[in-house]
Amino acid sequence: MKTRGQIIRENVCPLFNFLNVTIAILLFAAGAYSNMAFILIVIANVVIGIVQELKARKMVEELSLLNRPKATVLRNGEEVTIDPAQITLEDVLVLRSGDQICNDAVVASGTIEVDESLLTGESDPVIKEAGDQLYSGSFVVSGFCKGNVIHVGEDNYAQKLTDEVKQEKQSESELLGSMRAVTRWTGFLIIPLGILLFLEATVLRGEPFDTAIMSFAAALLGMLPKGLVLLISVSLAMGVIRLSRMKILVQNMYALEALARVDVLCLDKTGTITDGEMKVCEKIDAYGMPPQFVQEMLEEYLGGSEDNNATIRALRAKYNSTQQWKIEHRIPFSSRRKWGAVGYTDKGTVFLGAPEKIYGNLDGEAECQMREGRRVVAIGYAEGIWTDDARLPGKLMPVCMIALADTIRKDADKTLAYFKREGVDVRVISGDHLKTVSMIAKKAGLERWAEGIDMSELGDSIDYDEICSRYAIFARVTPEQKQLLVRALKRQGHHVAMTGDGVNDLLALREADCSIAISEGSDASRQIAQIVLLDSDFTHLPQVVLEGRRVINNVTRTAGVFFIKTIYSVLLSFICLFCNIPFPFIPIQITLVDAFVEAWPSFAAVFETDTRPVHGSFLKKAFGRAWPFALGVTLEVTWVSLSQPFTAVENRIVMYVLLLAISMTAVVRSCIPFTKLRACICTGMTAGVTAALVILPTLFLP
Repeated sequence: MKTRGQIIRENVCPLFNFLNVTIAILLFAAGAYSNMAFILIVIANVVIGIVQELKARKMVEELSLLNRPKATVLRNGEEVTIDPAQITLEDVLVLRSGDQICNDAVVASGTIEVDESLLTGESDPVIKEAGDQLYSGSFVVSGFCKGNVIHVGEDNYAQKLTDEVKQEKQSESELLGSMRAVTRWTGFLIIPLGILLFLEATVLRGEPFDTAIMSFAAALLGMLPKGLVLLISVSLAMGVIRLSRMKILVQNMYALEALARVDVLCLDKTGTITDGEMKVCEKIDAYGMPPQFVQEMLEEYLGGSEDNNATIRALRAKYNSTQQWKIEHRIPFSSRRKWGAVGYTDKGTVFLGAPEKIYGNLDGEAECQMREGRRVVAIGYAEGIWTDDARLPGKLMPVCMIALADTIRKDADKTLAYFKREGVDVRVISGDHLKTVSMIAKKAGLERWAEGIDMSELGDSIDYDEICSRYAIFARVTPEQKQLLVRALKRQGHHVAMTGDGVNDLLALREADCSIAISEGSDASRQIAQIVLLDSDFTHLPQVVLEGRRVINNVTRTAGVFFIKTIYSVLLSFICLFCNIPFPFIPIQITLVDAFVEAWPSFAAVFETDTRPVHGSFLKKAFGRAWPFALGVTLEVTWVSLSQPFTAVENRIVMYVLLLAISMTAVVRSCIPFTKLRACICTGMTAGVTAALVILPTLFLP
């Protein structure tokens, strides 16, 4: 998010403003005070831009308080949740899976896997044990530990990093890129053209200084689409404000544009399609295992494991957690390997993981549960202490399976139906078993629920382009595979949005064109996402898409009007140079076009509700709409200037009236089909232009 200083600086100090101020100084020197009226528009642009962006920033800051990570520390032997700013050097951090590491620390006890990709760019988790240093800005992927704080405030590692080193994902904005291209193009042309026009007027035609200044100033003012940059920033800021009122936090306003162009939406199942609150439905003991032994191992595992994912929380809510056995070694659950383990002295090692991992295959009961859309986990047992976190022991005895249900979010079917109508292809990417994911997708109303694939069965050589073309459901997906799936979809030309709630979604969230997290998810997912649903309801996604489309469509429709003036000003400047004739307009005339033909219609159109799908290039469509009208102005002005059919004064009036007529026609054309707002826009434009011509006729004469 931009700072207040950045907002003020970006609105006050762009190249366009520098050029406008330079022109105003020259006009002042020439005594053409009335022709300096355009500077009022420039000032208004700056003020409106700053006010709107600051307002958006304030609302984002207020919502960000709800999204800020909390830190858990040990104080007086008890766990206390505090604001990270309150952490002191005497504190001991308590870190669990999904937590953001807010301060540099050294592991005192426990073992965790840490994602340091925001700091190093490396996606592979790093194992941290006692004595290892933890860096602020990283996230806990799995495990549990306690860490002694070694840095606070500005001394933290993350605070010392530049934005480049942190490698934070930046939104790819076509609007921003297009305006930068236009700025570079006009900046390259405007100065040499201005100098040549001035020299031609003074040297070749012998015109006085003030007349030459008036002529070249008008040409330069016409080339600057000064209101368009403001229109884009104000439109995006208003979109952010509207979504903020719906408890949707937009952490990067250009993410609205990215989501508006999305044609593939990737959903994580748990916490997105479902509410993430799992409940135990049934426990199925393995044949031949004493029930008491089964129950004892389950309770000891729940008491000894330091994991805190949705599955573990559901199991602990159903069963007792005991710690009577002495723990010798822990292997935290990992979404990559799909299992975790706790080893006990003189008791052996208890495992929890995917049933196909623990059992070696799926029996009929497990498949039956999965066809109901339930998640199934299995408990296994091996003698001795198992410490190899890369593989399971060969002699692993099945103990039991447990089925858990996850409730589908209300109106999930309506949300998926909306995306289908809008031409957005929905893909479900999950770490759960294929049958479970497919059934959940079916119940949620996904049309392609049967087109699924189990990623764990594909081996190492996977053609991601091919499977992305064939399947809509991807199960048993590792975090790296999620990233590669998103990357393959982008490679195929799709604009991809990714939703997620856990640390296993981080890589995919960073890879996607637009990343969306829910507030009930992990600190990691919320901090990295560009958009956060603070009420944790993915059924609000259509509102975000609609707002993005509204912004882009409104800007695109009106941008052509701005470019008309830019195009004909450039063309007329070259014609004037070639034919050695003065530029046909004066600055006050260009200012009138700016005020009533560009500014008023464009900014009134911000309140339009055009939510059609966004296709094609912004710049190409804007210039495509502008060219015919710009060429019309160029031809009529060139004909009148060269043929001189009337007196000098009449010729100037005719050229300007025709310019207004063509420009106003472009606005009317952009308002078809008419609505009440569009009719008001055209009426206001006509009234404003007419009033200006009637009240101030002398200002339009040489």
